[in-house]
Parts: sequence; C-alpha cells; structure tokens
Amino acid sequence: MYKEQKKTIIIAEAGINHNGKISYAKNLIDKAKYCGADYIKFQTFDPNLITTGSTELAPYQKKILSGVSKQKKMLSKLSLTNIQFIELAKYCSKKKIKFLSSGFDIPSILFLKKKINPDYIKIPSGEINNTPYLETIGRFNKKILLSTGMSTLKEIKNVKKILEKNGTESKNIIIMHCVSDYPTKSSDLNLRFINSLKKISKIV
Repeated sequence: MYKEQKKTIIIAEAGINHNGKISYAKNLIDKAKYCGADYIKFQTFDPNLITTGSTELAPYQKKILSGVSKQKKMLSKLSLTNIQFIELAKYCSKKKIKFLSSGFDIPSILFLKKKINPDYIKIPSGEINNTPYLETIGRFNKKILLSTGMSTLKEIKNVKKILEKNGTESKNIIIMHCVSDYPTKSSDLNLRFINSLKKISKIV
C-alpha cells in the first residue's frame, strides 16, 4: 500500500532545450528554481548508442528544424558530456533545486546512478521495451519514474514485472500517465486512464 503524498512534486522539464550549451542549461535551472519547481529534469544519452546515421527526424521535429534531416546529427548537437552533467548537478545543489535526468542507454543510466545518484531513475517512454536496459535499472532498487507514452497496458505490466524480478520493490515504481504528442491536445489527454494505472500499481 502506498502512503499518501503530502506534497505535489513539481518537475520542470528541461530535456534538451539547452541546445547543447551548458550556459543555457544553467539558465534553465535558474528559471525552474524561480518558478518554484522541486526538480529539473534533463536528458542524458550517447547519440552513437541510441540512433543510426540514417534515422530520419520525427514529423514534429521536421516542422521546427531546418538544415538537419537525421536524428544522429540533431542529437549530437543537443547532447552534453558526463562532466557537464556533474557540473549541472552541483549547480542544482547550489541553487537548492534537485537534479534529474532521463538516461536513454545503459552507459548513461550507470553514469547517472554512480556519479550523481539522483532521488529517482527516470525511464523514458521510448525504452519501455528495452529489456537489458530495464534489467540494469531493476538491480538498482531505486525509486523509479516510469513514462508510458505510446505504451499498451500489457507493456506497462511487463516493465513492472521486469523491474521487480531484478530487485526493485513494487512501492518504488511510480507509473506516469504520458501522451507522446507535443503539445498534447486537451481532447487527447485521457486522464481517466490514470485509474487503470492505479490498478497496475495497486494504489488504494
């Protein structure tokens, strides 16, 4: 049984909106703190591990980007180094806002756990069927934020099973209702689906 959360936790989504510049990332931290967020979340990844040189941009990316047609080239411009993420985590501590990041590959997840050790491990929707990745995270037995965009109920149940099988306690898995459409239309939110996620999480 879950304990009632006494305070709503606000996570500011920085993602890759720093455009690969640490000065922009620090500015986002400042803005998130000013707005009263509890956490700010970035994205940590190695472009060479999560895409190929021939992978096309998603339709919504093509609408806003010019001069770039491939995922790898785009992501290479938007990535930060591990050393820079350590610097950002220290900057967050200085500004009294907590650091989070979604790791998109196993080396990135291991780096976040070993070198920064955030309060939560954030699993992005796109990795929900990545079994080796999920098994690695499961062995951490840390609190997990699980995004579920584009996922079926069967897939969500399977992720929970994999994490628990590898050592994560059920109470540490926080399943998040997500819609992978940016920006999401109000008509597509389907917030009542949260009731289904409650049943999977056994929240009463």
